[in-house]
Amino acid sequence: MTTLFSILMLISSITLIASILLQESKQEGLGAAMGGSNMDSMFGKSIGTSKQALLRKVTIVSAVVFIIAAIALAA
Repeated sequence: MTTLFSILMLISSITLIASILLQESKQEGLGAAMGGSNMDSMFGKSIGTSKQALLRKVTIVSAVVFIIAAIALAA
């Protein structure tokens, strides 16, 4: 059982890292302060909504699996 939870923890941690890094930032950052244009006004905000929603769900599921695997390994 330890091997199963170790594998689950490894897969969920890699998935969690990847899904967090692929998400778009909610802040405009330094580009807006230097006069960068807002891309949402040109292309619309709804183009990436499904991708962002999917990444959010993947992040939540992988975080839950990671926590369950960590608790199972600690017990």
